[in-house]
Amino acid sequence: MACGVRCSKGLKICCGVTVILLIILVVVLVVLFLTVFKPKDPDIVLQSVKLEGFELDIPTAELNVPLGIVVTVENPNHGSFTYQKSTAYLYYRGTLVAEAPLHEDTIPARKDHNISTSLTIFADVTKLFQDLLSDYFRGVINFTSTTTLLGKVKVLDVLKMKATSYSTCDLSLFIHDRSINSTCNTKIKL
Repeated sequence: MACGVRCSKGLKICCGVTVILLIILVVVLVVLFLTVFKPKDPDIVLQSVKLEGFELDIPTAELNVPLGIVVTVENPNHGSFTYQKSTAYLYYRGTLVAEAPLHEDTIPARKDHNISTSLTIFADVTKLFQDLLSDYFRGVINFTSTTTLLGKVKVLDVLKMKATSYSTCDLSLFIHDRSINSTCNTKIKL
């Protein structure tokens, strides 16, 4: 019986220490995921826009303008984001005027990543002409772009979870100094 009491007492101590260590581990992991590993919204910066062509079909008044665009995504998170093929949309006064294909890619953790694409502006000039002309003479043309990216986040090559990134950018094209100002809002949903 003496061994039974001693063995039972040692087993209780071992189980107690194990439970305490597990509680400490859970608390540390919860604190890390609520602070350090909490998803932060990435910053999106329009780097360059290059005119690749210009086509105006006079009889139909349709405009086709392909633009080469480079956008930098600054990922402040500890996790990389791999997204599926998607499309970015450009609106002028609420009317869809352009699309840009986004090919499947990975944005690395805590790094900047350039995304290059070709934005094709297709518009019926007769519908937008008066507003475009008015904005042109005011000196600024405003656009809005939206993008939804579906993908997976990988944190420390251990934890993988599905995520969706929603991005809306307000673009202002300043005619006189030929510059573009962009302000983007991005939200990540896990």
